[in-house]
Amino acid sequence: AGLDLPVSGYGVVDYPSLTWFALLVAVTLQTSFLTPPVGFALFYLKGVCPPEVKLVEIYRGVVPFIVLQLIALVLVFVFPALVTWLPAQAFKPL
Repeated sequence: AGLDLPVSGYGVVDYPSLTWFALLVAVTLQTSFLTPPVGFALFYLKGVCPPEVKLVEIYRGVVPFIVLQLIALVLVFVFPALVTWLPAQAFKPL
């Protein structure tokens, strides 16, 4: 059933690489919402902005956030302990 993970720790302690991989996927998906050509978040923002705000301005404004997310993605990829340490501490037996 499901991923066949034991309930104790919800797979966080037993399979730390699963937590690491899930975070990599989540950050990658979030980055895809901010980058063209898909950029759903950008098109939503264009819809709620005043008409004088151009889509090109939104694209330029989001570049620093994309760079930060890519840096975070590389750091988490290179140093998995950034993701796995805190859950391991939280679900550690007392």
